[in-house]
Amino acid sequence: MTPPPVSQALTDMGIPHRVFRHPGPVKSLEQAAAERGQLPEQIVRSIVFRLSADEFVMALMAGPQQIDWKALRRYLGEKRLTMASEEEVLRVTGYERGAVAPFGLPQPLRILADENIFAYEEMSIGSGQRGTTIILSRGDLRRALGDVEMARLGDAA
Repeated sequence: MTPPPVSQALTDMGIPHRVFRHPGPVKSLEQAAAERGQLPEQIVRSIVFRLSADEFVMALMAGPQQIDWKALRRYLGEKRLTMASEEEVLRVTGYERGAVAPFGLPQPLRILADENIFAYEEMSIGSGQRGTTIILSRGDLRRALGDVEMARLGDAA
């Protein structure tokens, strides 16, 4: 079986990880976490935003945490931004929603990481294939992300 694209990208970087395949369709964050033996907060969501017609940014958020739109706009210095459409996400990342990750992208993309994605020793991220995830340690995720922009992006709730 061919490894998912994100697994291949991490292997090429020398980053240890494991691939987890869900037994069936994933309907919720809670279900995904339970099947992986994790808490929802251990799942890193990769959310793509459109700043302009051809400018996008990816925000990495922990589990159920919601984006604080005002904080994100302020951080980016933007008055307006929107979530990328499904078609835009696929075009910019090469991945379908639900499988997006900051690795193995077809072109460079600005990545912002909320500090909470490093709250647990083990995290999971998209694999590039729906129904499959990548599980790795906090330290290995940090190494793989390199000099990523850290920002406080979550709501205060």
